[in-house]
This record gives sequence, structure tokens and C-alpha cells, in this order.
Amino acid sequence: MSTGIHSGGCQCGAVRYRFSTLGKASICHCRMCQKAFGNYFAPLVEVEGFEWTRGARAVFASSNLSNRGFCRDCGSPLTLETDDVFEVAVGSLDDPSVVYIAYHANIADRHEVIMRLDAIPDASPDREAENNQWNARIVSHQHPDHDTETWLERKA
Repeated sequence: MSTGIHSGGCQCGAVRYRFSTLGKASICHCRMCQKAFGNYFAPLVEVEGFEWTRGARAVFASSNLSNRGFCRDCGSPLTLETDDVFEVAVGSLDDPSVVYIAYHANIADRHEVIMRLDAIPDASPDREAENNQWNARIVSHQHPDHDTETWLERKA
């Protein structure tokens, strides 16, 4: 376990949190996590000393044993909550590099592509140039990776 003050929140900044202790971290491959994250897996870390510092999460009871917290405004997945464990989505942390993923969970639902991610080639130079040109036009509306005194609500 690692202690210190860690913070995070959703993409739009409507919901923010902080906590004091990082616990075990995993990549969960279960079908519920896949759907909740819209991805092949969900990186989650157990935490202690958790508190919400801005806004309120919405909650979906994804099973009889767990609730999933998310931002009602932007849809960012934030937490997986059970009676025994409180986990946050690693990608929602302001500094996700503080987390060391220790294991894969629920591997029966793991997709084969996960086993060969490092073998998938990078984009061709032409495609990379196209991506870079498109990215250069982006004006991000994403909340910065740190706490702010105020939050400017942005609606689509």
C-alpha cells in the first residue's frame, strides 16, 4: 500500500475526488467491466480514505453485489463499489502512473487481442501524419489533471 494524497475525477470536471491510500490494482476482464468502460478491460485500484470533493457521482447497480460510480454529465467511469472494496478507475486519476497493476482478474472473459497488444504495429507514417494534423486542430474541453478552485460547466 502506498500513502499520500491522490486526486482524480471525470473528464468534464463535474465530479472530483481524493483519497489517501493506494491498494492492490488489477485489470479486470469481466463482461460487466468491459461494458462499463466500453473497452476490453477495466484498470481498477483499491483505495482507502476516499472522499468526493466536487459534485456527486451517479450510480448504477451493475449486480447484486456492486455499484459503479460515473459522471452523469460526461459518462466517465469512476468507481467500482462493493461492501468489501472501494476501487477507482485508474484512468480517472490525475496521475495514473502512481498505480502498479499487479494482476489480471476474471481472465475467462479476456479477449485474445490483449495477449498480442505489443505485436500490433504502429500506424504508418502517412496515417500518423494524418492523426497529427487532426490532433493539432483540437481544443480540449477536458478538465485538467489537477484540482481547480472553480469548474466551468460545458454543455454540448
